[in-house]
Amino acid sequence: MKVIVLKKRYRIKDNTEFQHVFKNGKSFANRQLVLYYIERPDQQHFRIGLSVGKKIGNAVIRNRIKRYLRQAFQELEGKIKPSSDIIIIARNPTKQMNFHQVKKSLIHLLSKKQLITKK
Repeated sequence: MKVIVLKKRYRIKDNTEFQHVFKNGKSFANRQLVLYYIERPDQQHFRIGLSVGKKIGNAVIRNRIKRYLRQAFQELEGKIKPSSDIIIIARNPTKQMNFHQVKKSLIHLLSKKQLITKK
């Protein structure tokens, strides 16, 4: 399996940008993930921020979850609305999930909020 890295300019890293999305954006959740998003019409490409808290597990588990989420976003890249900032917060059940389950959960959230096109 070839691992494709999501370009760093497509990531939200700065705390002030995270806070902006939390305060001004909308949220939606399922049992595994919480989605915060805000529309940014001036953007050419969507940006993502990932948050996996220490309650979920050790660094190995947290990094695996983030890797799964980045890979899922990479595979869905052409289908996601380009004008959005998206923050994903992982919940406790994600530590038992494999990549395909994480991707399915992510697709569920994105499609519920029309952030993904069904092609």
